[in-house]
Amino acid sequence: MNKKNVLAVSVGVACIAASGTVFGAALDRSGQSIAAFLKPGNYAEYGGNFLNPTVEGKDKSGNKTGDVGNTYNFIGGAIKIQPFQKVSFGLIYDEPFGASAEYHGNSDFVSNPTDVVLSGLPVVTGPSIVSNGQLAAYGLNAGLTGDTEVSVRTRSATALVGFQPIDGLNIYGGGVYQEIKGNVQLRGSTYSVYNGYNLSIPSTREWGWLAGVAYEVPDIALKVSLTYRSEIDYDLDAKESLPLVSALGANSAQLGGLIQQLVLAGRIPAATGQAIGATLGSLSGGLTGGVTKLTTPQSVNLDFQTGIMANTVAFGNVRWVQWSKFAVQPAAFGQLSEAVGPLIGKPDGFNLVDYSKDQWSANLGVGRKLNEQFSGSVSVGWDSGAGNPVTTLGPTEGYWNVGLGLRYNPTPKVEISGGVKYFWLGDAEAQTGAHSYAGDFSGNNAVAVGVKLGLYF
Repeated sequence: MNKKNVLAVSVGVACIAASGTVFGAALDRSGQSIAAFLKPGNYAEYGGNFLNPTVEGKDKSGNKTGDVGNTYNFIGGAIKIQPFQKVSFGLIYDEPFGASAEYHGNSDFVSNPTDVVLSGLPVVTGPSIVSNGQLAAYGLNAGLTGDTEVSVRTRSATALVGFQPIDGLNIYGGGVYQEIKGNVQLRGSTYSVYNGYNLSIPSTREWGWLAGVAYEVPDIALKVSLTYRSEIDYDLDAKESLPLVSALGANSAQLGGLIQQLVLAGRIPAATGQAIGATLGSLSGGLTGGVTKLTTPQSVNLDFQTGIMANTVAFGNVRWVQWSKFAVQPAAFGQLSEAVGPLIGKPDGFNLVDYSKDQWSANLGVGRKLNEQFSGSVSVGWDSGAGNPVTTLGPTEGYWNVGLGLRYNPTPKVEISGGVKYFWLGDAEAQTGAHSYAGDFSGNNAVAVGVKLGLYF
């Protein structure tokens, strides 16, 4: 393979990257690529991605949930300049983490006036229920409506400086300025006393960093890069509401009498009655709230490419993200979890969202120059997920995918790329923050499409 052909391939293929990662374990979305920074000379790009998932399942009562996966789109851009032979600068914008899901229809993830508040107690969120002239369930009249929903977005700007001490070697690092915002609402009997919970995370920005090294041998189209990104810590002034806590407090006297009647009637053990009474007593003064801490995870990306024959390269990516240490426990949510935790074997409380394993993902492909203006690629991908069971706010576990890409060069300095990926999403068992069973989701899929414009200048 001569040098001219190698260079044409190395900058003209791997175009499936135009559609990015788009869908990954936990909240992973963009894949946090720095490929634009490693382009030769001066370069700029701008692109967008669109994800359409289908995520269906059944709740613990056997009701169908319908499709809970919302469409999701995000943009990305980068600019890289080489003002000196051995020094380069870059700025990359992406949206690395996110979530969008909503439950509809008649399921345990949608509010109903007959939703039970605490397991074992005949207490419901709506009006009291009377049967044959007898009180069947005491009603809190909390007026809960709506469905379970989550929306989380992040935006990240990465500033990079690269140093090339010798030909082919690039040592780089820089700072990351990242924004996060989101909303969560929990509805339905699945969430017990958290039915009606609302969380609003205002736009909050913090700093992180990255560092890496890259090596290339242009004569054989070899490129290898290894990039580390740090954790980013946030102190969030999150807004929370827990309407059932207020309703329980307002009805504490009546509920105390109801518990005594149930104990005397032998419907619940005395010890259980005492435990529930103690929990209700601890909630009578309400919740104080406070600062919510959140940390987006550290990650490592290994990217590589090499020529395998004339006008043809193999390329790939391996990514690790430390989701096993990620947890979200908003302040008031956590205080309530400590109050009700002893009733369900969680004396130290529990999180709104957490994951049990780290994410590993890999993508492998082959790209080929078709003629002087067009090149194409095909790829396969795999994602381990972040542990199973998974949160009800994202009930899938890893994936397999296949992708196709096409790049068009109308001039040597302009690239127009497009890609499409089809995902087979892994089956998952959904659980609440308290790790109680909530449902099963299987046979799901997603389609992602991406486009990108690149310019050398």
